[in-house]
Formats: sequence, C-alpha cells, structure tokens
Amino acid sequence: MKAVLFDLDGTLLAMDQDVFTKAYFGALSKKLAHAYDPEKLIKTVWRGTVAMLQNDGASTNEQVFWRTFASVFGERAYDDIPMFDEFYTSDFENLKSLCGHSERAAQTVKALKRDGYKLVLASNPVFPAVAQRARMRWAGVDPDDFDHITSYENSHFCKPQAGYYAEILRTIDCAAEDCIMVGNDVDDDMPARAVGMNVFLLTNEYLINKTDKSLEEFPHGGFDELIKELNNK
Repeated sequence: MKAVLFDLDGTLLAMDQDVFTKAYFGALSKKLAHAYDPEKLIKTVWRGTVAMLQNDGASTNEQVFWRTFASVFGERAYDDIPMFDEFYTSDFENLKSLCGHSERAAQTVKALKRDGYKLVLASNPVFPAVAQRARMRWAGVDPDDFDHITSYENSHFCKPQAGYYAEILRTIDCAAEDCIMVGNDVDDDMPARAVGMNVFLLTNEYLINKTDKSLEEFPHGGFDELIKELNNK
C-alpha cells in the first residue's frame, strides 16, 4: 500500500453536514447581500453544485460552476469572483466553530506521513482550494502533509463517479491496488472500489449509509482498525 486517500467531512473533520451547510449558505448570502438577492443566490449556488456533481469531465468543476452561475446572473458574475474568493479567506473561517477536532484523526495522518505514505485529501471537490485547506486546518491536519488535495479548480468529476477516483490515480501516478480510500460515506467513498482501489469505511458517529448497505461489505471501524488494515496489506 502506497497511498491513503482521506475524505474530509465526517472523516478527518468532525461535523454535522446539515448544520454546516445551513450556516455556510447563511454566511455566504449575508456577505454578498449587497450584490445578490439571498434566496436567488442560494438556489443558484445549489444549482451550480448539482452541475459539478454531474460533471462529465469535459471541464473543471470550477468552469462548470461559474458557467452555471453566469447562466442565471449573466456575464457580470465573472467579475464578482473576487468577492467570493474574499468570502473564503475571511467570513468562511467563522464556520470553524461548527466543527469538532479529532486528535486521533490528526495523529493518524501524521503517523502515515512519517511512514512514507502518499496522502490525498479526497473531499468532494465542490469548494475552491482555499476552502479545502481551511477545513483541513480546522481538523488539525497540515495541508502541506498531503501530496494532492482535490478542489473545484483541479477536478473534472465528483464523487461517487469512477472518473473522480481515476483522475486522482493519474495525478499521483499510483496503481489503484496500491491505494486505499478512507471515508464515512458508503455511497460516496466506497465506490472507489470501481476503479480497483482498496476501501475502508470509518464507522464513527458521522457514518452516512443512506442506502442501508451491510457494513460487512467493507473493511470498517475506527482509526485504530484502519492502521491494522494497512499493516495487513
């Protein structure tokens, strides 16, 4: 095993996605209230997010998002990108209070880094890199410890598409069988098996299993069990 891919939300970063999403949209709409109707803004950001989730690989997620956003608000939306960038470097930081810190997660990342594994932040790339790196810091992990961080700028697919995982393999130049995807979402993270990756389901309090699959289908447990799984590979 040469590379470990980590999901972020609910895996390295303790958080309730519904609570976070509500606060995120509230903060974003407040920041941009002088330029955009809040309700229309939120609906359009959701629309752009759905477009990224359905991206077929022809464009980056960033391009898909802003093309969708501009289809609603017009070409002037492109001129407002700096306002969105400023949000992620300022107001977005206030959302840290909604997230918890898992010392065990941070320790695991450091240990794997010391052991020479390639590390990948495989969080669904619907956020810009600055937001991905911020949330990693909230989780107590150093973004510079990671060989690759998926973001909307460098990704052409989203989870659970096989293309998302295949793109990571090309980027880090690693064979699928030498990688393991670690995440808490059965439907988003475990499909890494479709490209030949190993998987590990983190069965913590933030486990997401919307389709009610049997957990016995996957190696699973906490971070201690993850280390054991890696040692057995």
